Amino acid sequence: MEIYRQLGSGDRETLLAFAEFLGQRITHPAPRTAGGEAAVVVTEPLVIERPAQESVVAGLKRLSKTYPMLDKGEMLSATSDLVATHIMKGTAAAEVIDALEDIFREHYQRLQAGQGS
Repeated sequence: MEIYRQLGSGDRETLLAFAEFLGQRITHPAPRTAGGEAAVVVTEPLVIERPAQESVVAGLKRLSKTYPMLDKGEMLSATSDLVATHIMKGTAAAEVIDALEDIFREHYQRLQAGQGS
């Protein structure tokens, strides 16, 4: 909370959106088989247009909705690194969102190929 209070309003919004992203793992757990393993359910990604001007927070939310079938926990390291570079190093939002789209797309393609998300 101490760090949160020190952040500007934009960074607070980013932090909260990322927390919501992580919370999806709790509120929308992956389906399980009768044996308790995670069941792989592959559906088509939703078509959600990327706005001309989009924040990293909004991009992350859009991609989470676009690819609801993916296990966000498996992308946590890569996505959190990108969000951190945006916040800490000032990497342009469009550049970070492009990289996030690549991560989500690659995980979806691996899921389709039967290699997990």
